[in-house]
Amino acid sequence: MDKKLVMIIAVAVISIIFLLVILIVMKSKKKKRYKKMIEDLDYQKNEIDTSQVAPELAKVRDYINNEKLEVMYDGWKERLDDIKEVKIPKITDMLIEAEYLLSKNDYKSAMYKIAKLEMEIYKVRTTSDFLLDEIKNVTKSEQRNRGSITKQKAKYRELYQKFDRIRGEFGEYEEIVQKQFQTISKRFEDFETLMERGELTEVPKIFKVIDDMLNHMDIVLDELPSIVLIAKSILPKKISQIMKIYNNMKGEYPLDYLNVEYNVEEAEKKIDDILERAKVLNLSDSLFDLKVLTEYFESLFTEFEKEKVIKVDYEDAAVTFNNKLDKAKKLVKELFEQMDYLNKMYNLTDNDIKNFNEVKNEIVDINNDYKALLTNMNSKSFAYSQLTDSIEKLFKRLTSAEDKLDMSLKVLGNMHDDEMRARQQLTEVKELLRKSQLEIKKYKLPILPNSYYVELKEAKEGVKEIIKELEKKPITIDILNTRVDTARDLALKLYGKTKEMMKMARFAEMAIVYGNRYRSSEKHLDRALEYSENLFFKGDYKKSLEVTINSLNKIEPGIYDKLLEVSDKRNA
Repeated sequence: MDKKLVMIIAVAVISIIFLLVILIVMKSKKKKRYKKMIEDLDYQKNEIDTSQVAPELAKVRDYINNEKLEVMYDGWKERLDDIKEVKIPKITDMLIEAEYLLSKNDYKSAMYKIAKLEMEIYKVRTTSDFLLDEIKNVTKSEQRNRGSITKQKAKYRELYQKFDRIRGEFGEYEEIVQKQFQTISKRFEDFETLMERGELTEVPKIFKVIDDMLNHMDIVLDELPSIVLIAKSILPKKISQIMKIYNNMKGEYPLDYLNVEYNVEEAEKKIDDILERAKVLNLSDSLFDLKVLTEYFESLFTEFEKEKVIKVDYEDAAVTFNNKLDKAKKLVKELFEQMDYLNKMYNLTDNDIKNFNEVKNEIVDINNDYKALLTNMNSKSFAYSQLTDSIEKLFKRLTSAEDKLDMSLKVLGNMHDDEMRARQQLTEVKELLRKSQLEIKKYKLPILPNSYYVELKEAKEGVKEIIKELEKKPITIDILNTRVDTARDLALKLYGKTKEMMKMARFAEMAIVYGNRYRSSEKHLDRALEYSENLFFKGDYKKSLEVTINSLNKIEPGIYDKLLEVSDKRNA
């Protein structure tokens, strides 16, 4: 039992000794680590104390030849003295305190002091580095300034050589640009003067001035020749052409809506302002404004041509509408001349008579509105595009009135009325055929499909069948109505197919033309377009369009919608 107790005590003693050894070793390592930290901080302090600030500041003394630099020197010296005589000694004292605390094994206080030392050294180092950068801006400025001015002079020579090559394009502004180059040259002389006087703090300002002038001159050389060409030559010629066309057309065409004379006057003012500002090389937005004016006058040429085309369309539509209206008025007049007779013969109801009167009043209103339209046309207050739109609306109203009249006439069940209706519809069928042929003539297709000739022949045969039935005495109304319906359906079908075929052909051609821009770079597209052109010249316009669109869509997705929008605008 005694032996066991002795062993237990021995183990306990050994354990305690072992723990004490470990604690002593750990404390020793900790002390060494803190001591190493203090030594590193002392080294950092010495680095700050022996930095290049003092030697660089000594160099500044040699540059002092003006009051401003002397004031800067005094300020820098005062800041350096503060570092050397206040901040460095303070750090030295803190280092001593940290070493003392460490020697007393007061690790907590020593660590706190080391942390404060790190912050203080960081602040002093930052202050010293910032001061050194400020001083170097002066001590190394001459070399830096010489490098910068050399680059600016190289740019100046480059710009002047460019000016010398194209000086003839500046016209009367050549001397102004030459003087501006002379002004820039004087700024280089100002730089040399500042360097000789040692006024180094003013040098950045002269750099900024020269840089701005060179950048502006770069813009002048790029834009002024174009401004002179457009403002002095291109636009005056366009304005002259526009006014010549306008004066020739304004007596015959309604052009007031374009405000040509006012816009020309404003454009000339704008051009004069641009040229006046160019005398002081103020080109702000000048080239943009001139391009806008150029596009505007280009659009006027388009508007003039548009009016010429629309006038023809309007006159054709007016002739067709006038004939249609005369026939409607004549039919209504004849109807009401026979109204008493018809009323006695067919015992018309009040509602029937009311319907006839409503149609008559609609025809009268349409006729009055048409007269007003003619008055507007004669007064030249409205563009032909507006007049065309108005007459199309009258067409719709007249067609609606005719439909109502047809419905009312059906209640009579009279052969004569059916005959009149048939003759009227015969005229409409002929008009549809005429319009179909006019559509074909508007756009010269390379070839018409055989199916189109077949349908055209069938439509013409339908017209002949109507005429044949109308010439019979007596007329078999059921057969006549069948012939009229058949001929009308054939004519409408033909007209619809004509419009669709023309649209497809235009669209296909436009797509091929659009695709030509990629031909040289896209071989597969070139082959596809060649195939599409063959289809086009064979009259298969739909297939031609499909081939072109499918090929283009691989290069430019969504091209169908884009071309469709352009096509719709052209056809509008």
